[in-house]
Amino acid sequence: MKKKDFNSSKVTEVKKGSCLCGAVKYEVHGPLFDVLHCHCRNCRKQNGHFSASTGCKKNDLKILGEENLAWYNSVKDVTKGVKRGFCSVCGSVLVWNPEDGDDLWFSAGSLDDVSGIKVRGHIWTSEKGDYYEISDGLPQYERDPDDPSL
Repeated sequence: MKKKDFNSSKVTEVKKGSCLCGAVKYEVHGPLFDVLHCHCRNCRKQNGHFSASTGCKKNDLKILGEENLAWYNSVKDVTKGVKRGFCSVCGSVLVWNPEDGDDLWFSAGSLDDVSGIKVRGHIWTSEKGDYYEISDGLPQYERDPDDPSL
């Protein structure tokens, strides 16, 4: 399994999304990746539970209201070189943007309409919280399947 292989969306129209207050909006001008549930400590701390993220090619994302998008640079954890974007007005978690590569990920729940995507699996299950079980039958990976050290 490779994250970039997750692309079942055949929808060709522009997809739109936003934060809770609407100060940051975005448009995706290309296919969406299917959703991955990430159970790592960082996503759990940032989201209050595991994250549900979809993605796209960096060049396919247009951010509107970018002046309201604040960034946290991960430097002391396993996601070094990743910028996490959130709305500076309402605090909504929006973007997970690695320095390397052509892809970025964003909160699937921030999409405005039907997307044509589906959940494909769970990553970083080795760090999942002990207060819930994963019982949906989807593939589970102890780490990130794109990690070159695996």
